[in-house]
Amino acid sequence: MMIPVRCFTCGNVIGEHWEEFKERAREGDEDPGDVLDDLGVDRHCCRRMMVSHRDLVDVVSPYQ
Repeated sequence: MMIPVRCFTCGNVIGEHWEEFKERAREGDEDPGDVLDDLGVDRHCCRRMMVSHRDLVDVVSPYQ
């Protein structure tokens, strides 16, 4: 599974927030912008990276 470890644009480490972001925002429980605010991700490029990333493992291999 690919986890976005660093922002491609600025190089900030964002991988430490990925699991919590995925659980809270991707499941539809909360607004992704509010989750990123809570996590302290404030740069636009990092926010874009987190929101636009998609785990391909779930798409490619649905039979685990």
